[in-house]
Amino acid sequence: MLLLKTLSMVDEVVPVKMHHELDAPPWRRFESTLMATSKLIRRAYDLRLAEFGLNLSEACLLAFVIERGPLSQTQVAERIGMGRAPAGIIIDSLSERSLLRREPDSSDRRVWLLSATPEGLEIGKKISAVEHMLRAELREGLVREEREQLAGTLLRLQENLAEILDGESSTTA
Repeated sequence: MLLLKTLSMVDEVVPVKMHHELDAPPWRRFESTLMATSKLIRRAYDLRLAEFGLNLSEACLLAFVIERGPLSQTQVAERIGMGRAPAGIIIDSLSERSLLRREPDSSDRRVWLLSATPEGLEIGKKISAVEHMLRAELREGLVREEREQLAGTLLRLQENLAEILDGESSTTA
């Protein structure tokens, strides 16, 4: 089995042959491989989106507003799993670049609704094309059954983590 490991100090990918995960040192086990893979996926998206002056977080937020808008900053942050403050920084950046606009909510003067500008909609189409192409490249050599099994495993891990975090938050409250 061939696994990839990211060396944190030099930030390069080195192929490593392993016989079994449990024989590996801690930095080559499943969780480390998962985190390294996640980092590489993010870097690939950031690299492809750089031509539009965006990173993955900015592209995701813009795409979400295009698909679901108009929405408040709080709604966007909650639905994409981001804190309100980090979402606010991204929203400010996208607004300054005329990709998003803020409009007053007619039902609540304290709330501003986010929607994409015509420029944002145009970039959104390009983001979609990049995402489609990169997903195809990422999935190369993986059959549907493998992707479904991986998705199921990752969902199970998320459930386990949710239980861990729920347990931790109830003991610290």
